[in-house]
Amino acid sequence: MAPQPGVFITLEGGEGSGKSTVAAYLAGRLRAEGRDVLLTEEPGGTELGQHFWAYLRDPSRPPLAPLAELFLFEAARTQHVEQVLRPALARGVIVVCDRFSDSSVAYQGHGRELGPDLVEMLNAAATSGLDPHLTLLLDLPVADGLGRARALEGDGAAKAADAIGAETAAFHERVRAGFQEIAGQEPTRVVTIDASAPLAAVKEAAWSEVSRVLQRMAPASG
Repeated sequence: MAPQPGVFITLEGGEGSGKSTVAAYLAGRLRAEGRDVLLTEEPGGTELGQHFWAYLRDPSRPPLAPLAELFLFEAARTQHVEQVLRPALARGVIVVCDRFSDSSVAYQGHGRELGPDLVEMLNAAATSGLDPHLTLLLDLPVADGLGRARALEGDGAAKAADAIGAETAAFHERVRAGFQEIAGQEPTRVVTIDASAPLAAVKEAAWSEVSRVLQRMAPASG
């Protein structure tokens, strides 16, 4: 018998929103239930993406032109979709992905002001129409998120500053507005969670939404 199609869950949000922490929590809780889970990320979910991400995080590199930055994200996304995401979903795996195509709309379309229409066109080509079943948008005020992110950098944590995270507050306000616009346009797919709440509450809100989608997609018995 062919496996049931997988479930594709993405987490989105600005700097310091806690996406990576919540993604890891969801994957761990799903595995504890005995489910087959893949935890991945963009752009670092493939070797190609890791090379690009290392470039962005190297302060000695010259800044990328906004369009070049977008093209590199889309190239990494294409490889991620073909090499990792589609094969996993075809096996019936639950995929939990830290960032996906919405991030390019928010960061490059709105933050870099390239325009969402251009980014959405390139996203469609890069993903070949692959859309998440559920997107959790972790939203909080820009000042709070940047404060969290930069505190981690100051503590010498693994998450170091990159060319995007180090941008101005005005840039990140545009990014937040971009994410909020996406959520307003696609309320069935995108669920906004208040990431300024205590972490335990954020995790439980995220788990509730994941459980709802898994129940909805469960095959009928009998």
